[in-house]
Amino acid sequence: MKKYTEAELQQHLRSQYPVEDSSCDWKEMKNLKNSFNRQEGDDVVSYVSGIANMEGGHLVIGVVDKTLDIVGTDISKLTFNGEPATTRSATFKLVEQCTNLSSEGLRIEEFLTSDTQKRVWVIHIPKHSPRLPVYAHKKAWQRIEDSLVELTKERRDAILSEPVVKMEDWSAQIVEGATIEDLDPKAIEKAKEEYIKVYPKKAEELKEWDNMTFLNKAKITRQGKITNAAIILVGKEESEHFISPAVCKIRWKLQSEDDKNKDFHIFSIPMIIAVDEITNTIRNTSYVYTIEGSMFPDTMNRYDVFTLREPLNNAIAHQDYSKMARIEIIEEEDEKLSFRNHGQFIPSSVEDVVNKDFPESFYRNPFLVEAMRNVNMVETEGGGIRKLFMQQKKRFFPMPTYTLTDGMVLCEIRGKVLDENFARILVNNPELSLPEIILLDKVQKREELSDDAITYLRSKKFVEGRKSNLFLSFKVVNASKHVGLKATYIKNKSFDDSYYKELIINYVTTFKKASRSDIEELLNNKLPDILSNRQKYDKVTNLLASLRKERKKSQQELASMVGVSYRTIRSWEVEGRFPKQNVLYQKLADALQCDVSYLMSENEAFITEASEQFGNRGARQAQQILEQAAAMFAGGSLTDEDKIAFMDEIQSLYLDSKRRAKKFTPKKKLKNQEEK
Repeated sequence: MKKYTEAELQQHLRSQYPVEDSSCDWKEMKNLKNSFNRQEGDDVVSYVSGIANMEGGHLVIGVVDKTLDIVGTDISKLTFNGEPATTRSATFKLVEQCTNLSSEGLRIEEFLTSDTQKRVWVIHIPKHSPRLPVYAHKKAWQRIEDSLVELTKERRDAILSEPVVKMEDWSAQIVEGATIEDLDPKAIEKAKEEYIKVYPKKAEELKEWDNMTFLNKAKITRQGKITNAAIILVGKEESEHFISPAVCKIRWKLQSEDDKNKDFHIFSIPMIIAVDEITNTIRNTSYVYTIEGSMFPDTMNRYDVFTLREPLNNAIAHQDYSKMARIEIIEEEDEKLSFRNHGQFIPSSVEDVVNKDFPESFYRNPFLVEAMRNVNMVETEGGGIRKLFMQQKKRFFPMPTYTLTDGMVLCEIRGKVLDENFARILVNNPELSLPEIILLDKVQKREELSDDAITYLRSKKFVEGRKSNLFLSFKVVNASKHVGLKATYIKNKSFDDSYYKELIINYVTTFKKASRSDIEELLNNKLPDILSNRQKYDKVTNLLASLRKERKKSQQELASMVGVSYRTIRSWEVEGRFPKQNVLYQKLADALQCDVSYLMSENEAFITEASEQFGNRGARQAQQILEQAAAMFAGGSLTDEDKIAFMDEIQSLYLDSKRRAKKFTPKKKLKNQEEK
């Protein structure tokens, strides 16, 4: 045990553990008896699980969160199996309580200040074993910024996809039969030019090297022998057969606004030259927009050089060449670029890479990655992706979107302001951090957010609304001087149900009756924009239950008045079903003291009439007619009035034809049809 004064110990801890992040946490835990293995998600074993499930790290106990002031922790009442706790017994207890926690590298360092007798524990926590999340209280945990949360699906998938044993690096393998004559001289010269940019102090020394010496120094070859990485980066196009059955090709495709292919080109090795050719092929047109507060429009290319090269080089570096597949680049005209490569995303998540900004400990093609670093094709792992996000932020463009599915990585980058309102928010809220911008970007794109992300946004008062319908908060919007943003906020925030009910009552009072379509038209432009059409429909439907409650009638009482079962009433309110007889609609309207047309749409009336006259088969046929008509209208140019007229006519024709057919159908056969 090292001896420090309290001031010395504080200085020591600040130098060793300067920040809290996914690998380090500071906790007071003044009494370890109450904090060692008690409340899940807030005790020592939970934090050990959370840190182990990232990259491993340290838990500092006995210090003030945020300041690292020494308060000390009391272990006098902490016992294990009736014996006083020690760092040794506590270590054993952690292994016992944390499923899958490795004992190798796990240790507890104890400090006791010489002047104030304050005790501090630093628990050194190893990284989880491959494909084995660490559990505490039968749950796996992880650190996200300064919060401890249950393991996310993305992080769990990343852990479960880790190699159990260290895999042989394919990119470092020697290519039998290949010589320096199979490499492209122009590509080698290009590699030298870029090498000097990375290592300018070696410029003079490089002049004395022959090509093979340079390739060895740049770690493109191994001891004068050609590697798979060398073929990929500087090999002649005709030398690609050396890496077969692996494939190293990139296809660029230009796609029009209506999803038609306008042009394409396939690029082959050497990749160090192909990257330049691809970036020159991408059209990268000019984009003009005016930043709020500026008098003059700003003109720029849709993508800067870094934004073009970073995802492309990443795709080359992390491609799983065993899949025998091409890297794909899709350029959508004046819209976005998409880069897709095969292979599981190695880091835990894109968010982690952006937030941490430090190298990962495992790469798919480490030899290739190192070679590409040496010739200025990639930055340190993680740094490039973070910089990509920062470049989009500077332009007030949407954040890059990463989709990690089916063993592939898809990176989409938009080359324009997608939402001018969101751009204004970035302009007027410069204090927003990059992780916060990424989350708000997802809110604007209507993308799914984790519960932890939503909790964080709510804690910062950045969003309002329900989980499925989040919108930017007053705090964020108010910082902007733009009237449209504030109007959108009021529209999203909307009004309470009493407002809508008053509108309906006024309408019915004025016009004496109202159909379901009348009510929908009345409320449609007043309901929040963030609601989907289905959600707006459900909003109106829910007024049925509200009316019942306002009339102070239970579901059982309403069922008795209408003459149906309690289960039937519940199915109408909760399950979205509706009465199959007009008489039931009328009884329901009488009980609720409202017009029957309020309770049923024209479509429901049509299905109900078909059911009454022609049984279950008639109801099914009516439903099919409605569905087929809806499909026929999709994407058409008919007005709403024309659609209504068409539907009225086709419904009338169907009912007339069924009535005529009924006259000539034997009663026994007719009964069987109605029952089906």
